[in-house]
Amino acid sequence: MQGPGWYLRLSAYWFATSFKWFLVLLVLLPARVAELSPEGERASRLGLLFGLGAVMAILGPPLMGFLSDRLGSRRPFLLLGALLTAFALFYLAHAPSFAHLLLAYLLLQVADDLATGPYSALIPDLVPKGSRGLASGYMGVLQVLGQILGGAVGFLLPLAPQAYLAAFVNLLAAALTLGAIPPRPLPQNPTPLRKALLLPFADPDFRLVYLTRFLVMLGFYLAQTYLQYYLADVVRLFQAFGRTLAEEPFQAVALLGLLISLGAALSSVPAGRASDRLGRKPLIYLSGAGLAVLMPFLLTLPRYEVLLFLALFFGVFYGVYLAADWALVADVLKDPKAHATDMGIWQTSIVVPQVLAGAFGRPLDLLNAREPGLGYTALFLLAALFFLLGAFLVAGVRRAR
Repeated sequence: MQGPGWYLRLSAYWFATSFKWFLVLLVLLPARVAELSPEGERASRLGLLFGLGAVMAILGPPLMGFLSDRLGSRRPFLLLGALLTAFALFYLAHAPSFAHLLLAYLLLQVADDLATGPYSALIPDLVPKGSRGLASGYMGVLQVLGQILGGAVGFLLPLAPQAYLAAFVNLLAAALTLGAIPPRPLPQNPTPLRKALLLPFADPDFRLVYLTRFLVMLGFYLAQTYLQYYLADVVRLFQAFGRTLAEEPFQAVALLGLLISLGAALSSVPAGRASDRLGRKPLIYLSGAGLAVLMPFLLTLPRYEVLLFLALFFGVFYGVYLAADWALVADVLKDPKAHATDMGIWQTSIVVPQVLAGAFGRPLDLLNAREPGLGYTALFLLAALFFLLGAFLVAGVRRAR
């Protein structure tokens, strides 16, 4: 079994990817859109970019994964994707008009898909089945640490240096990960594109793993997307232990997000190691039940000091889920020649829920208009239901324990 250093290098590019997208989506892109748009068009232009990015994030990873499987190589995709990512970040930071900003953002999406589609196959490619939970745990920790660093950098640095640092971290992490990948070629997969994209769904285990991840992530994004509005409308005072910790809802939700990330960082590696010993399913049951149980407490105890503790425990359960579920999907993949295609397809189960969560905004407003807080009650209970379904439906997966 490889040591911790190898696992850290293998997952280093996930750290850079998480760091980059935290800054781009929460700080850089909204700020640059505001700079380059008329006063009344900022929100609509930002929404356009997010929508285009979501479509590309659904299509790109499976296509790039397919090309990687077809050629039997991961390293060139990661190298070229990292270089293009760095260029796109510089371009985004200095785009002189909205048209250039649009082009820079689309290039960033292509570059990210080019690298991460094939990159997502490395755990099933290189890690033995009995160590995949541990590898997934390291991956989860680095993803979360990337978000934490992104929050700090977004708070401390001006816009352009943020982009420069993200580009540098991206290149450094790619170099570390490339050093962990053996240079040997992989078996090439001659399967035609249409068949390669449909074949995984012919497997009942893959369908179930896809569905369960989809449900859990839909619950996660339902809770996350509208949490700031819940704080503003229901919690209102952001105090704990006799002190005001935040003045504005966006500050309050940022602190909760930091605690969620901290909890996930603490639990990912131990949970991954435990899933190698005990099986993936018990850890997923535990995490799904834990996430679901926390949702009613959001509604019945809407005090900020309580939410701080709930956020930390939410992160712990979420970290457990991330580690065990990534290992679960790696376990059920059938064809080593199609790892990147299959993992690229599976990643869409994370992206599509982000898009669907936006469709709940209108029902939320209507229910809150009928009775104050009713929309949030429905939303968080629905999230709890999705957590439970997504966790316990994995019982039907046959090629994993």
